[in-house]
Amino acid sequence: MLAAELIEQARKLMNGDSRQMLGIVGPPGAGKSTLAEALVDALGPQAQIVPMDGFHLSNRELKRLGRAERKGAPDTFDAFGYRALLKRLRSAGQNETVYAPGFYRDIEEPIAASIAIEPHVKLVVTEGNYLLLDREPWANIAALLDEVWYLDVDEALRHERLLARHVRFGRTSEQATEWIRLTDQPNAELIASGRDRAGCQLRWGSECFSIAAPEGEQ
Repeated sequence: MLAAELIEQARKLMNGDSRQMLGIVGPPGAGKSTLAEALVDALGPQAQIVPMDGFHLSNRELKRLGRAERKGAPDTFDAFGYRALLKRLRSAGQNETVYAPGFYRDIEEPIAASIAIEPHVKLVVTEGNYLLLDREPWANIAALLDEVWYLDVDEALRHERLLARHVRFGRTSEQATEWIRLTDQPNAELIASGRDRAGCQLRWGSECFSIAAPEGEQ
């Protein structure tokens, strides 16, 4: 699943004394969570996933703000809260366990303090859509990370995954297709606009994550 060079590149981040932060960014359906999970499994207990999705605003708050039909857009997250958590993870004391929120698709809601980042964790792998977005309040996120990897995938496969995900969690095929067109795709185009700011660009193909070939060598 993972090219050996990716595991080695991440492992190098764990060689120092201080906790390091690796960001994985990409459009909806690119496979960010799958990559993060595979990476942490390969690296062992000193690596921990902290998803950006834990900072989704609750469905109740999205309804209050009139943003429920745009869930997943940049202004449907608590970006300031996410930024504060990354800073705390960086500065946590040697005996301090930091608790982060997780996002659970079976209820489509975040749950506070559901992920424990214990003191022995040397590499935090955080994955999400807007780590490279160059507008406030997201613009300072990348500076808090030691490396950012951009994950790409064939567009047809990405749409297939999104359709299956939406149907699995309760939408009809027609509703899922409309959501992808009106919400997921505009977000994907916004996310892709920042790909050149990533330190490493990855590609998921033939069931393997690997470093993408330069333009013109695909």
